Amino acid sequence: MAIDRRTDKLIRRTAMVGTATAAYLLLTADYVPQDNALLPIKRAIESAESSFKRYIFGSGRIQESAEEDPNNENSK
Repeated sequence: MAIDRRTDKLIRRTAMVGTATAAYLLLTADYVPQDNALLPIKRAIESAESSFKRYIFGSGRIQESAEEDPNNENSK
């Protein structure tokens, strides 16, 4: 019995997604209260996220100091 090309492609992609999901869950499993294998990747993503937020919204320290100084024109 021959399998349709579309069905075969769907089965292969589903298997790849399932394999990747299983690998991710095994790598991030909390067997003990220690860091898992993906912690360096998580830290890099969080660092990039905070850098991007600082670039878009500016530094929080500059905004806070502007709010505290009533003589500053940027505070209003």
